[in-house]
Amino acid sequence: MDSMNFDLAVTPLRDLNRFLHKEAVAQGIKQVTVLHPDGAHNIAVGLNAPVAVDIEGHAGYYAAGMLKHGEVTIHGNAGTGVAENMMSGKVHVKGFASVSAGASAHGGLLVVDGDTSLRCGISLKGGDIVVGGSVGSFSGFMAQAGRMVICGNAGDALGDSLYEAVIYVRGKIKSLGADARIEDMTESDYQAVGELLAAAGYTYDPHEFKRVASAKSLYHWNADANQEY
Repeated sequence: MDSMNFDLAVTPLRDLNRFLHKEAVAQGIKQVTVLHPDGAHNIAVGLNAPVAVDIEGHAGYYAAGMLKHGEVTIHGNAGTGVAENMMSGKVHVKGFASVSAGASAHGGLLVVDGDTSLRCGISLKGGDIVVGGSVGSFSGFMAQAGRMVICGNAGDALGDSLYEAVIYVRGKIKSLGADARIEDMTESDYQAVGELLAAAGYTYDPHEFKRVASAKSLYHWNADANQEY
């Protein structure tokens, strides 16, 4: 047997996470299905094993946070901080994601088929995020490294205080944040977007996207700027 089911209607979440952390690899388990999650918080947090976790329903706060290995699929919506501080692996939200999706992700891939709320990808540190819908305001705030692909629209202050991360947007941008600017797409950009779309399972044309990157005027504090950027 290489798969197991955990029904959170009868099994404590702590038992599920303990199994994922300590016993799954030793028992040769490669796939875990989580039934009746009912918005429970911290499902599959800190997963550090090559296990595929399918959450059959909505997840609460910080689902798949600190993911190091494995793949987590949420067959529903996700609450605050899904895939927060992810290191590697893949998280796929089939529905919508709440605030701060993918915050501080160092690696791996987060895919959200629906929309995300505010601050998607804030302080991104090297991970990749693909959103099939639109993102809320302040997405990509202080994103330091990594890539975001937004197939829908973006809210206010996109990429505010952006560093080396790059954001690709297919739809409309309500406004750009401080020091963010639209730049010309290059062939390497088209290739990167195409690869990320393919990894997410989307078929959009990379040529429909525009590039948002840092103007780099905030890299060094300027006393003469009088806090006006």
